[in-house]
Amino acid sequence: QVQLVESGGGLVQPGGSLRLSCAASGRILRIDAMGWYRQAPGKQRELVALITSGGNTNYADYVKGRFTVSRDYAKNTVYLQMNSLKPEDTAVYYCNARLVKGGSFYALDYWGQGTQVTVSS
Repeated sequence: QVQLVESGGGLVQPGGSLRLSCAASGRILRIDAMGWYRQAPGKQRELVALITSGGNTNYADYVKGRFTVSRDYAKNTVYLQMNSLKPEDTAVYYCNARLVKGGSFYALDYWGQGTQVTVSS
């Protein structure tokens, strides 16, 4: 079984910072990419940032220059450093990993349980 466990959400004032973490565990053969999505009330889930096994990154336009995604490959962990937070960043943030688990041949998407980020004064 594969699990993604997130931490680091919470309440922060506009202009503040938060750091999210997500650790993948279980029978994992290979992780192709890890990243973060978010979903605000009444909206669809959307990509925030991702990082591939080769270290390539991709960011949504609305977080470029404010958010940074990084990985600890040895720990199968992905981080999201969020700076200059805005009220419109308020959402549930979900960790995603595209990986091949033990006994399988194909990469599939796995999701964390989500962590709430609220930006408000």
